[in-house]
Amino acid sequence: MLKVGFIGLGTMGFPIAGHISKSFKTLVFNRTTKKSHKWTSKFEGEVCESIKDLASRSNVIFLCLSEDKDIEEVVLGNDGIFEYLNDGSIVVDHSTTSVDTATLISKELLNKGSIYLDAPVSGGEAGAQNGKLSVMLGGDRTAYKEISSILDCYSAFHKYMGPSGNGQLTKMINQICIAGLLQALAEAASFSKKSGISSKDVLDVISKGAAQSWQMENRWDSMIDDQYNFGFAVDLMVKDLEIVSKFSKKIGANISVTEMIKSYYKELQDMGAGKLDTSSLLKRLDEKDYN
Repeated sequence: MLKVGFIGLGTMGFPIAGHISKSFKTLVFNRTTKKSHKWTSKFEGEVCESIKDLASRSNVIFLCLSEDKDIEEVVLGNDGIFEYLNDGSIVVDHSTTSVDTATLISKELLNKGSIYLDAPVSGGEAGAQNGKLSVMLGGDRTAYKEISSILDCYSAFHKYMGPSGNGQLTKMINQICIAGLLQALAEAASFSKKSGISSKDVLDVISKGAAQSWQMENRWDSMIDDQYNFGFAVDLMVKDLEIVSKFSKKIGANISVTEMIKSYYKELQDMGAGKLDTSSLLKRLDEKDYN
């Protein structure tokens, strides 16, 4: 019987854990206890007061945290889940981390008789809330099959991508694509606004042709309306693109356009826009004079 524990009830983790709780008994832990109790006010589950309590009572543990250091601390740090894992436990990490962190943790857990799956997601806040995420997994194939029924609770699609680290590799490629799409969309929206044509009419037409994308369908209107207080934060995109940048140097990949867009996101951080949605690239264009 699968006993699910979930650590990290942020923008993504909160709704993901909620979807899981509808089909599986779910234990939750968040560093801010108030967030855990807010979750149980909306979903059926149990708050654990410590990582020890959650890890010792679960055999599948989901993580949804922000950075490599947070993952390493929660898994391998003092009083981390490593100390309390049951034999054969599976740890599913939905965080976006470096390949090095994924392979390190996988090796450490394997030595303890447990399995680690790096399983970043794509689909954003809306995908998490609607249970329509895409999940890319690296690690043990058998473990992936064992937890597939849980993944079904909140994903539109999930796929095994190969050995440990391959989930994170796939997420890097995903972020390269998204960065390029958003910059193109920002330039198109800026062009549309400055030309005086109806941006709504433009969307109606071009979203039905080859230019169509998820970003266009879900971000064009909010960009035109200068609305960015939602979604995936600029700060997180910079973090993700730094991971991409370091790995590209390791493998000798040319990502010159992605590097340029990363610099644009850093400009947004300097403008105080680090918490805004990644579509705020348009804000950077709107505030620059190109005449």
